[in-house]
Amino acid sequence: MHRLNRILIALTILFLTCCPVWAARHVDHVFIISYDGGKPAVMQQCKMPELTTLVKEGASSWEAQTVFPSLTLVAHTSMLTGLSPEKHKVNWNDWEPEKGIIASPTIFKLAKAQNLTTAMFVGKPKFIHLFQEGSLDDFSLPSHHAMDVAYAAARYIKSNKPNLCFIHFADSDSAGHMFGWGSDQQKEALETQDKALKIVMKSLEEAGIDHDSAVIISADHGGHKRTHGTNTPDDMVIPWIVWGKGVKPGSHPQHTVTTYDTAATALWLLDVPLPENMDGKPVTDVFTAE
Repeated sequence: MHRLNRILIALTILFLTCCPVWAARHVDHVFIISYDGGKPAVMQQCKMPELTTLVKEGASSWEAQTVFPSLTLVAHTSMLTGLSPEKHKVNWNDWEPEKGIIASPTIFKLAKAQNLTTAMFVGKPKFIHLFQEGSLDDFSLPSHHAMDVAYAAARYIKSNKPNLCFIHFADSDSAGHMFGWGSDQQKEALETQDKALKIVMKSLEEAGIDHDSAVIISADHGGHKRTHGTNTPDDMVIPWIVWGKGVKPGSHPQHTVTTYDTAATALWLLDVPLPENMDGKPVTDVFTAE
């Protein structure tokens, strides 16, 4: 009996050594930054040195896909739940208090269940629909302007070093609606958002977490003329860029990335279990094997 017990103990130690109960996180911090209305064909015509550097040092696709209808709240709900619109049931596109908070758990809710810290900085009130109880350590709506959002996020990042943070830049969408997608005014808005991106990236460095972070940059939809929402390529094609620890520089996903893959990738990076009904899949092929 004693010999059997010794064998069982030895096997248990061997199992725990070779097969840990949980895997280590790939990174300790994930930042998702959304360029509202960021149409790749327009962004690639702009002077955006900060984004250009992240593309060069990270992985990118300029042919990722959003969901239909290609609307801000619908698409961002997919981006931050990992679910298709058919599952998350958001079919409106404004702050409508009577509709309440969405029922499907956001990635912030899932992260909090694993004792991670979370924050959201946005430029539109409609994101309140995603502010689930107990899901966010900080929810901030500084103003519609990207620079204000960036400064607020940067201050928080330096002080709190959140594990999961979402940052939303709205200027490019409002300029598209007012002046048209691809207009000089929209390009100027995108270039301003590049300055805002630089502020956020600088805050990671100043917080001392840039070497243990991943930054995902994407958009909710593109646009045409002064609108969006259709299933045409002008509205459906979005950028998807990831930079940070473990990313293969200059690489590209080997499959079409969909906006709900952003949620799955963020959770995978933080070692948060993915719900069985999640439509998104982690984009793992642009990361080095550990």
